[in-house]
Amino acid sequence: MIHRKLSLAKFRRLGRHKAGVFALLLLLLFFGVGTVSSSPFVIPTISVSSVQAGKTVTIQTHNFPPNMTFNVTMGKMYTQGIGGISVGQINSGNGASQSVTFDIPAALANDAQVSIRAQTGHANPYYAFNWFYNNNSAPVPVNPAPIYTGIPTFSVSSVNADKDVTIVTNNFPANMTFNVTMGKMYTRGIGGISVGTIESGSGGTLTKTFTIPAELAGDERISIRAQTAHANPFYAFNWFYNVTAGATGGGTTTGSTGSSVPVYTGIPTFSVCGVTRDNTVTIKTYNFPPNQAFAVTMGPMFTQGIGGYSVGTIASGSDSSAEYSFPIPAELHGSYRISIRAQTGHAYPYYAYNWFYNNTTSATVKYCP
Repeated sequence: MIHRKLSLAKFRRLGRHKAGVFALLLLLLFFGVGTVSSSPFVIPTISVSSVQAGKTVTIQTHNFPPNMTFNVTMGKMYTQGIGGISVGQINSGNGASQSVTFDIPAALANDAQVSIRAQTGHANPYYAFNWFYNNNSAPVPVNPAPIYTGIPTFSVSSVNADKDVTIVTNNFPANMTFNVTMGKMYTRGIGGISVGTIESGSGGTLTKTFTIPAELAGDERISIRAQTAHANPFYAFNWFYNVTAGATGGGTTTGSTGSSVPVYTGIPTFSVCGVTRDNTVTIKTYNFPPNQAFAVTMGPMFTQGIGGYSVGTIASGSDSSAEYSFPIPAELHGSYRISIRAQTGHAYPYYAYNWFYNNTTSATVKYCP
């Protein structure tokens, strides 16, 4: 959830415009302070309360989702606790905040600084990490490299039908080996045919060309994937039309494969535009892939709409962005907050999810741009 804070000075300036303040208060009342599309609804964090050097550390959890088990690990400084030494678990119970104490492992007892991490066992887990000073007499470790942030992606820049494809990476982490595979459309390249590797070097932007395997020659569309070999790997995927770029006249177009239909990239999301309590909800889609059928479901809060009640479909057609209204199922009437999800029926589907307060919103306030 993305939090936006208003300073007191800014709020006073807003106070000069009563209509603006009224609209802002309605937004906060009915929608909270943000939306989510493809990430968990809450962002758990941990703070360090106290340390007994070489013995124990006490942490305070904040905003933990309820009824979850978090595995706690410690490791060397700058590791974020990833792949660290197991020191116990946190049962979040009713969620929110609690104080928990863990033993510092003997292997880290003399370290000046120690990383600590709490993470659930889900495929897309909740997690939080921090670090603490432990031994003031030990030398402080030097950060070996800047910590990578963000998501690696790549675009398709050109295609020679049945021969090769050229991609351009974006925000690739440094000094990593990515295994590149191609496969049938909608597989995202998972379990595909190996076509080479990418040595990311200093990371960022790289241009690489790969041979299209004979097994996929003649396919109209092909999935391509780049993934490291870690237990929790870095990865990116895309797809392309197996048509020579520029075959219909003109040169290569960046981000396209020469087909009249552009290559879809990015992540589909949607915002909640309005609600009539226990009746309907209106959403607005953004960056939805063309010509796809999305099944729309609603469920209790924190379910992300998975396995929820069917409320309709979205036929994206040529509309990457459009508004749709759906009925709130009777089983969820009276709910305080409701999850909503849109997902295609593929084995590796496109999907987006969000949530909303089940309160009637003002018809005079525009919630979606």
